[in-house]
Amino acid sequence: MVNKLKESGVEAKRVPLSGAAEGFKGDIQIGQFIAEVKARKDGAGFKVLEAWLGDNDFLFLKKNNMDPMVVLTWPMFIALMQSWSKEELFQTLLDNG
Repeated sequence: MVNKLKESGVEAKRVPLSGAAEGFKGDIQIGQFIAEVKARKDGAGFKVLEAWLGDNDFLFLKKNNMDPMVVLTWPMFIALMQSWSKEELFQTLLDNG
């Protein structure tokens, strides 16, 4: 994933031991953000999300009394990452997070 991100112009690095080491969490660091990666050979567990997303740009997953989560395609994620400078994106997300 780190190489795929870098090939798309998104600076990223792998978290040591994929977060298993004390003081580290997640799998990938993108600036100040930590990402978790879940990979499945046959996509088990992703099929419902893919069906719900369909041809839409975003899928919002909303649980009562919780902030929603957002699912988006790889091209949409890369387009969003490339549409802002790193500083603007990170500051916007931090200000709204």
